[in-house]
Amino acid sequence: MTKKITVAVIALLFSQFYFSQEKPQKETKEKEIEGVVITKTKKAVEQKADRTIFDFSEQESLNTGSAMEGIKKLPGLVATDIAGMMYQGKMLAVYLNGRPLNISSNDLTSFLEGMPANSIERIEVITQPGAEFPASSGGAIMNIITNKNANKYLTATYSGNYAFTNEEKFRSRTNNSLSLNARNKYFGWQLRVGQSYRESEMNSNQDNLVLSNTDRIARGTFAKAGLTFDLGADKLLLNYDVYNNNNDNLTLSDGSYLLSDKVLNKYTALDAAKTNSLRQEAVISYQKRFDDKNKKLDFQAGYTRSNNDFYQDNIYNNSTFYGNQSYGRVLDNTSLMQVSNFKVDFSQPVKILDEGKVSFGGLYENQIFDTESKGITNLEYQRNTASTYLEFQAKLKKFDFTLGTRAENYDISGTTRLTDSDGVLQEEALIPFNKFKLFPNASIQYNLMNQVYLALNYNKKITLPSISALNPNNNTFEGPNSSITGNPYLQPTVFDNFEIKLSAFDYAFIGYNVSSIDNQVAQLLSRKGDVIENKQVNIPNMRIHNFNVGMPIPFMIFTKPFGEIMKMNFNPDKINFLYVYAGYVKHEIKEIDPKGMWVVNLMAQVVLPSQIKMTANYNVLSKKAGYYYFESEKPFNQKFDLTFTKKFLNDKLTLSVYGNDLFNTQVTQLHSRPLEGESVFLYNKTDTRNFGFSVNYKIPTKNKLAKEDANILKQNNPNDSNGGVVAPAQ
Repeated sequence: MTKKITVAVIALLFSQFYFSQEKPQKETKEKEIEGVVITKTKKAVEQKADRTIFDFSEQESLNTGSAMEGIKKLPGLVATDIAGMMYQGKMLAVYLNGRPLNISSNDLTSFLEGMPANSIERIEVITQPGAEFPASSGGAIMNIITNKNANKYLTATYSGNYAFTNEEKFRSRTNNSLSLNARNKYFGWQLRVGQSYRESEMNSNQDNLVLSNTDRIARGTFAKAGLTFDLGADKLLLNYDVYNNNNDNLTLSDGSYLLSDKVLNKYTALDAAKTNSLRQEAVISYQKRFDDKNKKLDFQAGYTRSNNDFYQDNIYNNSTFYGNQSYGRVLDNTSLMQVSNFKVDFSQPVKILDEGKVSFGGLYENQIFDTESKGITNLEYQRNTASTYLEFQAKLKKFDFTLGTRAENYDISGTTRLTDSDGVLQEEALIPFNKFKLFPNASIQYNLMNQVYLALNYNKKITLPSISALNPNNNTFEGPNSSITGNPYLQPTVFDNFEIKLSAFDYAFIGYNVSSIDNQVAQLLSRKGDVIENKQVNIPNMRIHNFNVGMPIPFMIFTKPFGEIMKMNFNPDKINFLYVYAGYVKHEIKEIDPKGMWVVNLMAQVVLPSQIKMTANYNVLSKKAGYYYFESEKPFNQKFDLTFTKKFLNDKLTLSVYGNDLFNTQVTQLHSRPLEGESVFLYNKTDTRNFGFSVNYKIPTKNKLAKEDANILKQNNPNDSNGGVVAPAQ
């Protein structure tokens, strides 16, 4: 298989060199009778001092299929079911349109698999969150922006996708979405609705104790609505989002366990599980604007409600012991999360050195999370957070400075009710967390030349345990020799993040960052006898080191002098290039001393005849690599994807055909490194190889010169000054 991949990469490089001989085509100027329309080309990747922005809207290799499939193609990003999402060595908090998703890691995977990738406008990975972001953002933030701009007159965009897999049997995947935008003299409105349907299969092996095959059917629907009212220079914005996932799993498992007389007993079981989740969010914002457009005052109130129902039924088994204990309804769990918040943000220019800006604001947030198991409330969790921040930005010649701090006060309490070994329900209070803490941040950026800068960053952050880690319920799968539990006693994680980074022309960079971490939450898998235990624990202290480099290689370097290339003002969509990303991540945990991990991503673009664009992605994580309390036995996340795209009707219609994981190499095979108990071998293989096509059609506006309004479906960038931000990141 390695030889096949090597041959494919060599062939790809040869094809790129061949097509690089073609001269770049001159861009055609679009003319109108009333004037000239100037179109600004979006950047595929944009580097800023505190974040990296990936454009999804114009990259067909990213916006076909599900959001999860597109996210996994981002260079430097690692997404796993074992330890969540990580970017350049940093754990990611996931935001949607500037607000924390606040959903469990299990629900997050379903949520992103159910979201069409073509509903994403861009993704911002904020590696250095400033004081305006909550300190609980942790090491870094992945903010998913789904909004579109509203135009005068009614406009509509349809996006559809169909894919299939054929590992053992034919399985279909489809998603559709429709976006409507309009404005009249009183208000503007936007509506985006969509659905997804996904059939998939997973085969797994847990230390040869449990062999299972799971058939999955995931159904998702969503609607996003926004209204904006102009009140002079000010704006009033209303948003309502709703997401629903309805998933079915059918698992056939074979396993063995020891009876009390030490006789090995084998079983075969068939279990049916169902998950139904509903997430609703309402936000109201008032944006006060002034004569000075760089001065602004925003008020925002929001409410999020998320319900999750899960049950597992054992519908067949051939083991008398297992049947007497668990036949019928095995799990019956529900959870309800409610988050209410109010925030205010103010910023204005001030004279600091050559120029500067001051920003300050506050946030109050209340979170309630309750869980039930078979009708018994086994967790009542409540968190109140009050915070304020102050941040200064200044310029002095070629230097940019940022200095700020955020003060947060936490009041976390709750009660858990768990059954002891004798079957008696015991009630205990959670370990309270009542603290006031300061979280400073500072950065210095030196602009070496235009679009080339060197940055030094520091920030202190905290991450509160996710609700999935706290949830004592097992909401995945339960068998006679497996135990999966949450840990309601987990403590918050504190980060000290340091980074040095050199960036050039948005696409090229080299950087190093290190995080010193106390109480990192990690998954621990161990075996005691014939029982596999899966739980969440705090790592007392650890460090994460990360070195990363990214470099675009245009293939015109083989035909043109470098000096001539630097003078060209070319469109990245019209040239052939290879983008290389490589990163080295080292988890420094004293008890186990894990090995470092190499992350490699190659993304190539080739413009074929007839302006057909071919995009290829290759991702791999090295084997024998340490990932918290796990070590990989095979290359992890290894896959090769290929997309062909053609635009029609003056770029209003886009058609793409694609294949993901063409060599069927994406597999999870690792072993755990527990602090106590025996190591566990874990193997997971899903039907990641799939083929499909997508279509995107933009119905043109009646007037091509109609004024374009600011976004009203929630967007996050608090540094924007266009006054169109509905829900800036907290």
